[in-house]
Amino acid sequence: MTIEHAIVAWRKLLGNPQVLIGDDVSQRYGSDTTGQARKVPVALRISDSASLPEVMKIAHLHKVPVYPISTGRNWGYGSALPVRDGCVLLDLSPLQKILDFDAEFGAITLEPGVTQAMLADFLRQGNHPYLVPVTGAGPTCSLVGNALERGYGVTPHVDHFAAVTDLEAVLADGTLYKTALREAGGDDVARLFKWGIGAYSAGLFTQGGFGIVTRMTIILARKPECIKVCLFSLKDDALLEPAVERIRTILGRLPGIVGAINLMNQHRVLSMAAPFPRDRIGPDGLIPQEVITEMGRQYQIFPWTGFGTLYGTKSVVAAAQKEIKATLGSISTRMMFLTPGRARTLSKLARMIPGKRGKGLAGMTATLEKSLELVAGQPNETALPLAYWRNKSPQKQALKNPASDGCGLIWYAPLVPMRPAGIRAYVDMVKRVAPKHAIEPLITFTTLNDRLFDSTVPIIFERDQPTAVASAQACYSELLHSGREQGWFPYRVGVGTMDSLAKMQPLSSAFHKRLKAGLDPESLVAPGRYES
Repeated sequence: MTIEHAIVAWRKLLGNPQVLIGDDVSQRYGSDTTGQARKVPVALRISDSASLPEVMKIAHLHKVPVYPISTGRNWGYGSALPVRDGCVLLDLSPLQKILDFDAEFGAITLEPGVTQAMLADFLRQGNHPYLVPVTGAGPTCSLVGNALERGYGVTPHVDHFAAVTDLEAVLADGTLYKTALREAGGDDVARLFKWGIGAYSAGLFTQGGFGIVTRMTIILARKPECIKVCLFSLKDDALLEPAVERIRTILGRLPGIVGAINLMNQHRVLSMAAPFPRDRIGPDGLIPQEVITEMGRQYQIFPWTGFGTLYGTKSVVAAAQKEIKATLGSISTRMMFLTPGRARTLSKLARMIPGKRGKGLAGMTATLEKSLELVAGQPNETALPLAYWRNKSPQKQALKNPASDGCGLIWYAPLVPMRPAGIRAYVDMVKRVAPKHAIEPLITFTTLNDRLFDSTVPIIFERDQPTAVASAQACYSELLHSGREQGWFPYRVGVGTMDSLAKMQPLSSAFHKRLKAGLDPESLVAPGRYES
């Protein structure tokens, strides 16, 4: 039995156009922002989930490993690439059905190909008062894929997998997985209660290779009466530690009202608002500090910028606004509370200001306007220009695709406890390690709760330069290991790091191997995914 026999069977099952080989595979799926490459012999486009059990029976018969992708837009973590060479890609992006929607409770059941934009259109057309669980990855990205990676956002349901109640999957031998509550109690209660009955097993399908998820139910957050953003600045880097303490206080006092709070360093905000100053970089390939300071003045960006979201009734948000002012006011500069409408007005006014200063303010307020749309549950591309910051090539399509457009991006995303001294040590570590590899130290902290930040450091580089690719990958490796030594470790990693995880977590790895041996003894589904 060989892969050629499997291809013959898959073509008979799916039709020739849905079975891609050779150059068709590399052209459609081979680009990746991390600069990595994989040998992918075949890609199967799955347009009907009912065919997937038979697809896996063929893979099982011929011992061919497969790697499922939702839309393949996992930018900064591997895009559409599998962990290992030789896997057949299962492209689930044609599965674009919204299978069920409970308008009363906001429970929606989706296939993997449903994107943020598709859900936004569905809700708008039906005039349904719910928010899309948006991310910065953009409108063309899968909701199911993001939840399975345990992604997060700034809307009221910060933890996206926490909002997942039910799912269905196909296992390596073609058999189906359904939650126990769905089988025993029916669809309605299963869609409304996350934990089911008996041992909780649905979580095995996140960040793992135990099966191929074909449908998922997500509880959407209802649109509140009032949405506001709190925007504030820290005019001195030394204010970072007291800001962390006060952010922790705010989250503890206002649970459910504050969605999340971001803190971004000056470098990070400039990467979103200003063009890369290619003609002003130093001999080390980095932007000199005096240029950063000058750009900060032009674009009115201080050493740290805070961005918090508030959701609730008008009276509740007004009370929360007073609480935030009282807590942060003494250390913050230029604190503003903006609704989406107010942000649009500011953007229009800034465009009327002449000169260099006006240009800088216009760029900043335009980004702010789009950011307000995002927190209101409207997906857009406001965060994606970051991936293009050092890219010399023009955008090829109407919608941004950093992988096919040649962008270089690797995400380092560690969990960092919200302890002021530890936050300072973490910032110092990033500012020490990144420049060693000619990488600008761009830092964001996003609150997951009142105890923990997830920090995101985008490693931006010129992907068409082999030395820059090597430097970027070396930078990620040093950040990973240096951070681990101090107790900071990513909540997710890219395909190039997964094979090394077992050395860092031998007991967990052994446990997962025992589970894998029972469900997929020949390791046919996503081999190497978060395992060795």
